[in-house]
Amino acid sequence: VQLVESGGGLVQAGGSLTLSCAASGSIFIINAMGWYRQAPGKQRELVATITRDGTTNYEDSVKGRFTISRDSAKKSVYLQMNSLKPEDTAVYYCNADVRTSSRSRSTDHWGQGTLVTVSS
Repeated sequence: VQLVESGGGLVQAGGSLTLSCAASGSIFIINAMGWYRQAPGKQRELVATITRDGTTNYEDSVKGRFTISRDSAKKSVYLQMNSLKPEDTAVYYCNADVRTSSRSRSTDHWGQGTLVTVSS
């Protein structure tokens, strides 16, 4: 299973970016998908998750500014980020909980990360 992120870059404070992540490979079912981030010198933290039925969860600091969505047919998850702040600067990682067959248990998979830099 491979997860490939795109959409990172440099943006000014107050601006917007949309991250995309597409899963490929031997996939039977994708359960929850999500976005995490890791700022320099800090631990990786959850940003947002979305279940198969569309239930979402957000880290408090991004509520009202970020929106997570998914397209199950495309095996993809997205993160619309608005009103970006310098403190949102981090490497953003896509995560997916995947079953590779009807008889397998689900396992966690990660993308390689995409850098988001917000300038003040």
